[in-house]
Amino acid sequence: MPAAISHISGTLSVLSAMFTPAILVSACGSLILTTSQRLSRSLDRQREVAQLLRQNQQLAATATPDPAEHGHLTQQLLFAIRRARLLQRAMTSLHFTLSIFIGSILSIGIFELIDSAAAWLIALLSVLGATMLLYASVLLIKESGLARSDVAEETAYLTQFTIADQNRIIKK
Repeated sequence: MPAAISHISGTLSVLSAMFTPAILVSACGSLILTTSQRLSRSLDRQREVAQLLRQNQQLAATATPDPAEHGHLTQQLLFAIRRARLLQRAMTSLHFTLSIFIGSILSIGIFELIDSAAAWLIALLSVLGATMLLYASVLLIKESGLARSDVAEETAYLTQFTIADQNRIIKK
């Protein structure tokens, strides 16, 4: 086999090896973007509920606040805080994962340049990156379950008013 073909074949092999972590880098980037958006919405909700809770507490100085609303707002704030914490942990994990996969790409290129066969390090980085990606996914699944519980609680709270309003209309 001519040396030029062998060199091209080796280069293509290296590029192919670098391509797989690059796809994972892209996937991490997408997850970071959507998780960042979820975190932003969660923080906005946290601020909104905290403001409503402050207004409810200020109302207590002049009138009797609705204890059910106070309990609901407190529960909503707790959901928002827990969601934000999970999303922050997921973001940290995803950024760490991204760094690991970029390190994998870099190490493949460096080991090829210095003609070293340190496949164990590349494999270690890949397994570590996949583990961190799994951890971030578990955190996002937990956050999604918390979001589902949050929506269910809010829906149950708001539905009680709708049912009461319907009953009043029927009685008239």
